[in-house]
Amino acid sequence: MTELRGRGIVPGVVEGEALVTHDAISGFGGIDVATGTVIEPRHELFGVCFTGKVLVFPGAKGSSGWSGFFQSTRLMGTAPAAMVFRVVTTKAVLGAIVTRVPTVVEATPDPLETIKTGDFVRVDGDTGIITILTPVGGRGISPNEKEPGAPHQE
Repeated sequence: MTELRGRGIVPGVVEGEALVTHDAISGFGGIDVATGTVIEPRHELFGVCFTGKVLVFPGAKGSSGWSGFFQSTRLMGTAPAAMVFRVVTTKAVLGAIVTRVPTVVEATPDPLETIKTGDFVRVDGDTGIITILTPVGGRGISPNEKEPGAPHQE
């Protein structure tokens, strides 16, 4: 298991599949709130749905309306399960707060380089810890298994 440590800004714990982009995300004109899909034509996630995923991205771009668009995804049931982002701005933080999903920011090592799309991760907004439970193509450790080399306990 790989752990990343950052700052939790919205409490809660969620486990889910990661969706990673190296492109900042625009709210207005960048996402379809009805479907939870990225609709910005030049975005690397164009046409990809983030609903129920752990959205890992550099940060927000565009107007201050960004937070309102992500709040709308919550209201329409199309929000991501959690957010992990690197660049802290008022619009991104406010968006995370009104979306009400566990959110961790400023994590190290860099989540954009460490987490891959398809990894199964746990985001703990209370402690600021992100754990890669099952990497893409790999086998992780379930909560009931012991890690290799860990002492045996009865």
